[in-house]
Amino acid sequence: MLRWRRTHYTQQVTGELEGNEVVLLGWVHDVRDLGKIKFLILRDREGVIQITAPLGKVSDNVFSLISSLKRESVVAVKGIVRRSSIARLGVEVIPLEIEVLNEAKSPLPLDPTGRIPADLSKRLDARYIDLRVPSQMAIFKLQHLVLNLTRKFFIERGFIEVVTPRILASATEGGAALFSVKYFEKEVFLAQSPQLYKEVLTSVFEKVFEIGTFFRAEESDTTYHLNEFVSVDMEEAFTDAEDVMKTLEDYVCYVFKGVKELGSKELKNINVELKELKKPFKRLSYEEALKKLEKLGLEVKWGADIPTQGYRKLGEEYPEPYFIVDWPTQLKPFYIKPYDENPSICEAFDLNYSWLEVASGGTRIHDKNLLIKRIKEQGLNPDSFKSHLEAFDYGMPPHAGWGLGLSRLLMVITGRSNIREVVLFPRDRWRLTP
Repeated sequence: MLRWRRTHYTQQVTGELEGNEVVLLGWVHDVRDLGKIKFLILRDREGVIQITAPLGKVSDNVFSLISSLKRESVVAVKGIVRRSSIARLGVEVIPLEIEVLNEAKSPLPLDPTGRIPADLSKRLDARYIDLRVPSQMAIFKLQHLVLNLTRKFFIERGFIEVVTPRILASATEGGAALFSVKYFEKEVFLAQSPQLYKEVLTSVFEKVFEIGTFFRAEESDTTYHLNEFVSVDMEEAFTDAEDVMKTLEDYVCYVFKGVKELGSKELKNINVELKELKKPFKRLSYEEALKKLEKLGLEVKWGADIPTQGYRKLGEEYPEPYFIVDWPTQLKPFYIKPYDENPSICEAFDLNYSWLEVASGGTRIHDKNLLIKRIKEQGLNPDSFKSHLEAFDYGMPPHAGWGLGLSRLLMVITGRSNIREVVLFPRDRWRLTP
């Protein structure tokens, strides 16, 4: 059993506590031995604090123990708070007792102080240490904040949070690259999105959202793709693309504003000054994007997807969020509604931040006959969507929605260029551990 119980986190120890006894629990972040005075930098989830041990003012046991402490060992410190003009927080703790709760091995695979840099691959191999670096901790505290803001945003607007299946009987959504798994005596597939389920749920709850983990068996080897990812999805009845684009604008601005106000400490820790976004976001049609690229020296034929090089060029022209709308129907999934007056173009949109696609969505097809037609046009078998199509016989409302990559949004917020830096334990085609 623990002999002591924590009285304060490091950031709760202020000058107002001068002369008071505190108990701190955490990790040995660093040790400095200056001969007649020794310093232990103690770290917990809130930050660091200086434990100061002057010769003759602490017990011999405490004084000698500090020099032997190994970094990242887990310790308990009981001591007296004292104001200090030198210590980082303006206070220090003079230790009465120090107890080692669990000694760390030495040497460490990484330097958690960040003084000795390591490449990303090595950091991910030792992620359990890498995450203890204060700047890394800050990224995932920001992720926690974004998740809270996301739920608050949708709940305040009357949306119901739903949880949809991850195990699918057939490869839906256009036969995209899905992972197959053995499910007793059957082969089944891992979901790449909640798309078909959230559409059906608009006929029940009208307004739904989901934050969930999904899977894509794409052999992408880029700085912005992973095979396991978290998606923020919404779907709303009696809306079209214009309505949900407005919701997406509101959502992104709401998150940025909330992070700027509530995550200032974490943003400072990663040296990021978050810009305020202005609505409405700029819009380009697909055709306008192609014309812009042609002026920039890159020709993309109508009907072809915009290549990465094209997005990089557009990102230089438009460094803040912008929509690309009115895509060729052939480039988008079967459930996106074509324009009535020009079926070769559909009511789809992508939201990009500079060069990075962050979200995509559009108006969905709610007419069963048109949906079957589009399924066939994409070379798919309507029988594979039998249970989904049945829902369209019994009052499927007009609806629209979008899906947003949480980690891509975090890349934008934190200024990170590799998606693996904003995922706790990333999974790509090469990495399954830790």
